Amino acid sequence: MDAATDTFYDDLADYYHLIFEDWNRSIDKQAAILGPLLEQYANRVAPRVLDCACGIGTQTLGLSMRGHHLIGSDLSRASVARAEKEAVLRGLKIQFYIADMRNLSPVREDGFDVVLAADNALPHLLIRKDRDQTLREMAGKLRPGGILVATIRDYDHLIQTRPAIQAPSFYGIQGQRRIVHQIWDWDGNEYDVHLYISLETSTQWIVQHYVSRYHALLRNDLTVSLQEAGFTTVQWLEPSETSFYQPVVIARK
Repeated sequence: MDAATDTFYDDLADYYHLIFEDWNRSIDKQAAILGPLLEQYANRVAPRVLDCACGIGTQTLGLSMRGHHLIGSDLSRASVARAEKEAVLRGLKIQFYIADMRNLSPVREDGFDVVLAADNALPHLLIRKDRDQTLREMAGKLRPGGILVATIRDYDHLIQTRPAIQAPSFYGIQGQRRIVHQIWDWDGNEYDVHLYISLETSTQWIVQHYVSRYHALLRNDLTVSLQEAGFTTVQWLEPSETSFYQPVVIARK
């Protein structure tokens, strides 16, 4: 993992919701898609879930509102603080921890039905050793038969096309608009994401710029690492099957 990853999310914590047209609507939409998947594959109406890359709570909050039992953890202190605040505002009782995915020991609970790592979190792990360690940590938090669920960009396709830009999106009303876009700077099988959030004021536009590095994690490479970490079955679900914006991988312990 790049040393600047926690700084990236610390700096972004107060602004992260702005990358969505309507963050609250996205919270509800993601829970409506991921919730039934977790329930189906964990075979639980209200599974116990560790969201180990919870960020400011996009999945944690929605799944908790759905009735799942949530624990959230993240490397970024500022993101965890924001998630805690958002949970209180919604009247949700969620325990949060500051923990690196590579070492989940600060999370005191175990025996989870689901460990979740959404929003392309695993590709922040730039080297194989860190990825393998993380998957072992996740497996260690699951009950026998529990599942790991991760959502990841389709790198098998992206590594072929190596896109340089994620097209700008215009959100908001006149006088309070924002533009959100990304530039991807490729370096072999890794790339730096330059995230720009441009905010309109009464007199000017203010540009926020954030940078983080990712590894283009191919499906076969992740599948092999999952199997070596002790997961017995690995299944990939396409966006066309789930309506989620990224491919979903589900691995059973």
